[in-house]
Amino acid sequence: MTAISPEMTLPRPRARHNPLAPLATLAARRFQLSVRTPRELVVPLLTPILFALVIAPALKQALHTSAAYEAFVATGTIGLLIPLNTMFAGLGVIVDRDGGAQRELLAAPIPRSLLVLGNLAVAFAITALQVAVLIAAAVARGIHFNATATGVVWFVAAAALFTVGMYGVGETLASRVPKAEEYIARLPAIAIVPWFLAGSLFPISALPGFLAWFAKFLPLTHGLALVRYGLLGDSSGLHNIWSMHSATTMATLSLAVVAFFAAALMVISIRAFNRAAVR
Repeated sequence: MTAISPEMTLPRPRARHNPLAPLATLAARRFQLSVRTPRELVVPLLTPILFALVIAPALKQALHTSAAYEAFVATGTIGLLIPLNTMFAGLGVIVDRDGGAQRELLAAPIPRSLLVLGNLAVAFAITALQVAVLIAAAVARGIHFNATATGVVWFVAAAALFTVGMYGVGETLASRVPKAEEYIARLPAIAIVPWFLAGSLFPISALPGFLAWFAKFLPLTHGLALVRYGLLGDSSGLHNIWSMHSATTMATLSLAVVAFFAAALMVISIRAFNRAAVR
């Protein structure tokens, strides 16, 4: 009978690999870079707060509208905050590519899509924080929201999906534009111009015929209609798009549009990033 040597040990079980570990590491790295530049937290928040707390009350008084108009403009500024913040996050991708550690990360044994998803996680968290600050500032200013539990779900779903889609836009543009200067030059057309057409300051029914028709195809129009439906209980924006009687049906259709926008742009952004990585 063979004796078992003390040096002989049973094989150790293989350590289970956590597929989320690389994503968490990449997200933590991106968050540290963002914290080092406070402008990414503060600058995108200044303009929406200005609209919500200064311009909205001034327009209400100048136009002799009801107090509900303040809430209308305050919720509309969410449609400005999200594109600005996500596009600034895309600018950070260019900076990381030109002078950061992106080249070394591309050589790491991880899927390249995780780099995009890690950046998305940080942009999403920062945007969520800024939207919460904006709403808190509006409430402190005395702006009234009429949100129910179901309404909050509609609002969160719409804001979250639109944030994902807009970050996909920023990441795609960052992958295709070689210089930060060119990126910044295109930012107003992508982040600001649609805001004026999407029913932010006035209903899209007030636009000229062609523009009112065009606005219905903007994901931001659907996102803002859902935000107001969720926070204010106002389905007029949805009705201007779909002209249906059931608010729930219209909200579901608009949420499907925003969800498709988010999914499509994330797929496009990952492909654009992979193509740019092999140049």
